[in-house]
Amino acid sequence: MQSAPIILLKEGTENMQGKQQLISNINACEVVADSVRTTLGPRGMDKLIVDTRGKSTISNDGATILKLLQVVHPAAKTLVDIAKSQDAEVGDGTTSVTVFAGEFLRQSKEFIDEGIHPHLIIKAYRKATKLAVDRIKEIAVSVSQKSPDELRETLEKCASTTLSSKLVATHKHFFAKMAVDAVMSLDQNTLPLNMIGIKKVAGGGMLDSKLVPGVAFKKTFSYAGFEMQPKKYTSPKIALLNIELELKAERTNAEVRLENVKDYQEVVDAEWNILYEKLAACEASGAKIVLSRLPIGDVATQWFADRDMFCAGRVTEEDLKRTQKACGGLIHSVTSNLTADGALGLCENFEEVQIGNERYNLFTGCPNAKTCTLILRGGAEQFIEETERSLHDAIMIVRRTLKNDAVVAGGGAIEMELSKHLRNHARSVQGKEQMFITAMAKSLEVIPRQLCENAGFDATNILNKLRQKHAEGGMWYGVDINNEDIADNMAAFVWEPALVKINALSAASEACCLILSVDESIKNAKSSTPEDNRPVKRGRGRGPPMF
Repeated sequence: MQSAPIILLKEGTENMQGKQQLISNINACEVVADSVRTTLGPRGMDKLIVDTRGKSTISNDGATILKLLQVVHPAAKTLVDIAKSQDAEVGDGTTSVTVFAGEFLRQSKEFIDEGIHPHLIIKAYRKATKLAVDRIKEIAVSVSQKSPDELRETLEKCASTTLSSKLVATHKHFFAKMAVDAVMSLDQNTLPLNMIGIKKVAGGGMLDSKLVPGVAFKKTFSYAGFEMQPKKYTSPKIALLNIELELKAERTNAEVRLENVKDYQEVVDAEWNILYEKLAACEASGAKIVLSRLPIGDVATQWFADRDMFCAGRVTEEDLKRTQKACGGLIHSVTSNLTADGALGLCENFEEVQIGNERYNLFTGCPNAKTCTLILRGGAEQFIEETERSLHDAIMIVRRTLKNDAVVAGGGAIEMELSKHLRNHARSVQGKEQMFITAMAKSLEVIPRQLCENAGFDATNILNKLRQKHAEGGMWYGVDINNEDIADNMAAFVWEPALVKINALSAASEACCLILSVDESIKNAKSSTPEDNRPVKRGRGRGPPMF
C-alpha cells in the first residue's frame, strides 16, 4: 500500500534542491558579475542607472552599480554584499572582487555538472586562496622606510592607479595630488575619514575644484542686515554655539493672564532682555565670528552687523564639529562661559568667497588643522557625484597605503604572477585537488583578459605574452593599455596597495565557497496583508476612494 506524501511546508512555498538549484545559484551570480565586468580598468565603460524616482546615476564603481541594481536573488545578493564590504574596508577593487567571485563560480560549474562533491572544490579553493595571499605578502614591495617626498610620490602613484579607471581619468594626477593632500592634512594616527568635508558646486570645469586646508561650508540662510557684516577677518576669535539667538514664538496653546498693559510690557521686555544679554555676552568675549547650529534671527543679525561682527545660524552639526576640530574652542549651550580659557576658536584668516553661484565661508590657517574641505566643480550633477565617488576611492586607497605600507603592480601583473604560482603548485598535488587549484589559477587570469577586452585588444595574444614573461621571471609584467602590449607595471608606476588584492581574493573566495555549500533553497510564500483582502468601497460618483 502506497503511503501518503508528508507535507512539511506551507502551501505556496518554493523548494529547490540538488545539483540543479546549485547551478541556478551559480548562473545568477554570473549574471551579476557580467553586469559590472565591462566597467573594469582604464578603458572600462560606464553604466547609466535610473532609480524608481527617476534619478539617473552614471558610474563605473562596482559597489555603486550593484547597490542601485536592487538585486533580489538571494544567492546573487552575496556578490552585492562582498562589493559593499570591499568598498567599506579598502575603498577600491569593488569591481575586481565581483568579477573574481563570478569567475571562481564559473570554473566550478563544470565540476558540479560532472557530479563532483562541492566540499572537495571548497577545500581546494580555500587552500589555493591561502597560497595566493601568502604569495602576495611575500613579493609585495614595502614603501615605509622612505623620506617624506618619496612616500608622497608613492601615495600619488597609488591614487593615480585608482583614478585611471574612473570618469576623471584624464585629470588623474590633479585629483591624485588633491587626495594625498587631503589625507596628509588629517591626524596621522587615526586618519578619520569624517574630517574630510566634500562640497559640490555646479558650474565651472573639473580643474576649478580645489582643496581648502581648513573648513569651508556653504553660506547659511541669512536675514536682513547680513550684507552689512564684514566678510573678511584676520586672526579672528570664533564663538561656536548651540543656542537660538532669536525671539521665540509663543506656543499655539500657551496662555498668559495679565492684569494690565504694564505687566504685558514687562513680559515683552524680559524676552528682549534675555536676547540682548546673550548678544552682549558674545561681544564681551571678544569673538568676531559667531556660528550657531540653531537659527540666528534678524534682530541678532543686525545687532552683530552694527558691531562689525559676522554671524551664521543653522550651521550643520558636521560642519560645526569640523570647525571646532580645526580652530579649537568649545561648542557652548549657554553664553555665560564664553570668556573662559579655551572657550573660543581661532584661525588666521576668514573669508566669504563666491564659488560658482554659491557663497562659501572659508576658515584657513587653523592652529589645530586636522581637517580639510574639497570643493568639487563640474558641469552636470551626475558628473560631480561620480567625481566625489572617484575621490572617495582614491582617499581610501591613500589611507590604506599609509596604514599598510606594501604595494604590488596593477594592470593584471599580480594576478598573472599568482596564476603562475598556483599552476606550479598544482603540479605537486595529486588527485582531484590538482584540477581545482588549476581552475582557480585560470580564474585569476580573468582580470588581465577583461582589461584587454574592455580596451579592444586581442586578449589571447597578450595573455600568451604575459604567461611567457612570467615564466621567464618577469613577475611585475602586466597589460600596457596605452601601447596595446605588455610592460613592467612596477617600473611604469601602476601601483596599488597589496591589501586591496588580499581583501578582494579572500572575500571572493569566501563568497564562492558560501554559494557552493548551499544544497537547498526554500522560499516561503508571501504572507497576505489585511489590505489585500479589504473590500473596495464604492465612491460617491467620483470613482473608488483613495486609501
